[in-house]
Amino acid sequence: MISYIKGTIHRLDREPARAIVLTGGLGYDVQLPVYVYDSLTGRGVRAGDEIEFELYYHVTERQPKPQLVGFLHESERQFFEQLIQVEGIGPAKAAAALVFPVSAIAGAIEQGDTGLLNQLPGIGARAAQKIIATLQGKVAATALLRDDRAAAVNGTPSANGSVPADLPTSVQGEVVDALVALGYRPAEAREQVDRAVRRNPEAADDAQSLMREVFRAQAATRAAFSPGD
Repeated sequence: MISYIKGTIHRLDREPARAIVLTGGLGYDVQLPVYVYDSLTGRGVRAGDEIEFELYYHVTERQPKPQLVGFLHESERQFFEQLIQVEGIGPAKAAAALVFPVSAIAGAIEQGDTGLLNQLPGIGARAAQKIIATLQGKVAATALLRDDRAAAVNGTPSANGSVPADLPTSVQGEVVDALVALGYRPAEAREQVDRAVRRNPEAADDAQSLMREVFRAQAATRAAFSPGD
């Protein structure tokens, strides 16, 4: 199974969104969600440039031709793998639906926002409800993915430095590490975790609960400073 590719872009197409990646003398046809294509072209990536993708590889008896779907960050691919577990949403539909960054889609799922989900191509009201029912509470980490990190073409984290070592529990340290991997600076990640623990001390010893609390705290802050309030 192919899970990663690094090479040179031979061609970058908009309709349908895909990249032909040359590596080892072979050209691989990589299907791209629209937001991935937009991230690449927004940064001026073109034919002849070096690129690397995290890949989802799909092949079945009914569809013997291998399908490669490319992402710029492992968390994006993991979210895609979660999305296709929803009843009625296969790899082709999921790839076509991802017109917004996965952080925005995951945030809508965590907040139960069917309005944004209904804007995804091929996702109607019933499918949006199924997505929320299946994934709510499971995609907070993806919702916290930094857009600049998600759009990084060569996978270089925006964070630098090391994670503070004086964390109260290993769970909190794990969540800080996860936030750093998602593009947060170590000190900022520590601050986000500390704030979440103060907000809900009961979440302090469970990584998934703590990650959701970090997301909720950020969502509450954004709501408090949104225009018109």
